[in-house]
Amino acid sequence: METGSPYPLGATWDGRGTNFALFSAHATKVELCLFDRDGKRETQRITMPERTDDVWHVYLPQVTPGQLYGYRVHGPYEPAAGHRFNPNKLLIDPYSKRLAGQFAWSDAHFGYRTGSRQEDLSFDRRDNARLMYKSVVVDVAHTWSHDKRPRVAWEDTIIYEAHVKGVSQNHPDLPSSVRGTYRALAEPGMIAHLRRLGVTTIELLPIHFYLDDRLLLERGLRNYWGYNTLSFFTPDQHYSFGDPIADVRATVAALHDAGIEVILDVVYNHTAEGNHLGPTLCYRGVDNASYYWLKPDNPRYYENFTGTGNALKLTHPRVLQMVMDSLRLWVEAFHVDGFRFDLATTLGRTPAFDSNAPFFAAVRQDPALSGIKLIAEPWDVGTGGYQVGAFPSGWSEWNDFYRNTVRRFWRGDGNLIGDLAHCMTGSAAQFQHNGRGPRASINFVTVHDGFTLKDWASYENKHNEANGENNHDGTADNLSTNCGVEGPTDDQAIVALRRKLIRNQLACLFLAQGVPLLLAGDEVGNSQQGNNNAYCQDNAIGWIDWSGRGTDDDLVAFIGELANLRRRFPQLRSHHWVEGKRTDGSYDVKWLTPAGTEMTEADWNFPDSRYLSYVLAHPSGRGEPLYIVLNGANQAVEFTFPEWPGVGRWQQVLDSGATRLESASFQPTAKCRAAERSVQAFAGRP
Repeated sequence: METGSPYPLGATWDGRGTNFALFSAHATKVELCLFDRDGKRETQRITMPERTDDVWHVYLPQVTPGQLYGYRVHGPYEPAAGHRFNPNKLLIDPYSKRLAGQFAWSDAHFGYRTGSRQEDLSFDRRDNARLMYKSVVVDVAHTWSHDKRPRVAWEDTIIYEAHVKGVSQNHPDLPSSVRGTYRALAEPGMIAHLRRLGVTTIELLPIHFYLDDRLLLERGLRNYWGYNTLSFFTPDQHYSFGDPIADVRATVAALHDAGIEVILDVVYNHTAEGNHLGPTLCYRGVDNASYYWLKPDNPRYYENFTGTGNALKLTHPRVLQMVMDSLRLWVEAFHVDGFRFDLATTLGRTPAFDSNAPFFAAVRQDPALSGIKLIAEPWDVGTGGYQVGAFPSGWSEWNDFYRNTVRRFWRGDGNLIGDLAHCMTGSAAQFQHNGRGPRASINFVTVHDGFTLKDWASYENKHNEANGENNHDGTADNLSTNCGVEGPTDDQAIVALRRKLIRNQLACLFLAQGVPLLLAGDEVGNSQQGNNNAYCQDNAIGWIDWSGRGTDDDLVAFIGELANLRRRFPQLRSHHWVEGKRTDGSYDVKWLTPAGTEMTEADWNFPDSRYLSYVLAHPSGRGEPLYIVLNGANQAVEFTFPEWPGVGRWQQVLDSGATRLESASFQPTAKCRAAERSVQAFAGRP
């Protein structure tokens, strides 16, 4: 045994032995526990001999990859002062690269005596090691001999949000042996499907190692989505054949070979340890007062910015270091291309949100993170948590203003054409500042949280009874329509209307400036039976039903055509905000009445208007302009094709209501009819 080094944190094998380093500012003693290969017997307990800058460290020659270990951390058990040390609890390493063994829920995982009248002020002396995961020494070195990152430009990006298991478990083109695993994403059948859609980037729901909630397991459910992280450095083993590290690397490499980027949905805002009555598994037992936001007037309790019981305190230098080290690991060791940050407002809290918070500053200057995609979910549930548009330059954000506006417009609400015009041109009011461009807006209609697109047009109310919470969970504000019947119906008029509304939503998503995000399964009419919070449904409700392929619900070809339109017309992928009429008299966008004349203020304020049309100029001023007609009314609207410099005819390139596009062309000043509830687009030709 040697004293070792305080850096790097975690267990680091150097070819001769392993250095162990653990941060804890308030501990009085740290013990490193080594286990046998099965993780059932503790073979050695070593008191960490050295402490440097609050990092406890030791070097053990001959300890090699595969060694199982954990920590017991001594210190005050004083919840009222924010300290919850309990050396009877075996803790995983916060920097674990892999976890081994089986976890079984037990009262022994709690630092206090469950059921005690004193609650968490009591102290539990039971040893939980037999039932606890063990950290594993891992050599993460890897030679990426041929991997080449796609590096898709932001303006060319089309995102496909998917759950590893949900997207592949029932996919008919995948071998049954790989369904539900990382490897399924690398199968030719899956890659071919993504390419048919025109997808450039797959965004995976959390694959950090997560823990199933005790209460969910008792109800026969699971934390299916994975927003309950236990280890930020460890690929989850639920989706692996054996070695999750190798499986993730192979999957990323195969997707890169196909030109497809990989973005990870990451949860650095909270951990699986819950509130003051939660278990002691890692961070709480290592140094509770450093890792978590605690109530300043009563540090026994946690600030609950996230709605999960706790919130990580990224203003602490060591907690920030852990998050940054985790991000770098996923970029350098796994070659991921970006991150979508769950409840990202929490990451910028000081405790109020600050766009210059330490986390944002650290990311901005980190060379390993330069060039990767950064996406914020720009809200949390704390005071001042809604921060759409407030993130720094270089970030993109989920734009719920887009979602809410197009949902309301296509369900039939009036007086929205101003908001709709704003959304279709990148939502400048939210994002046009600090040098940000339209790509700051991630446009979406549906994501994992909420109705699928089919359910948006089939249900007006949530139906979450299967979650076991008496339908109290999930939002009641869905901005949806059932078109006259709640749920499935054989009424063909309703079926046709639903199909039309879905196609309109998809058309707007791909015609809007900004970055489109498509929910996996929407392309085949996937339904969750009206469940808008399927976080615990690791079953047919949460898995994509691919039986819609080849039916009227199959939108794969339509989405592929929309992706082709985005590639054809650069004005849909603009770097710059539209101005309207420029100083030289030309237009980059011209908003038009049905008569083909430029809209006036009176036209914008026309009561109950449900019609919007406009021409987007080609960025060069010489290429094809694009004339877009959106009719949300329940009746057809006659419109006149506009006159535009250099345009001798308007060639139809999109009709959301047509199963097969007729290649019609129209002269300027010619009249046409926009069918009720429809989207049309026309290219200006000489």
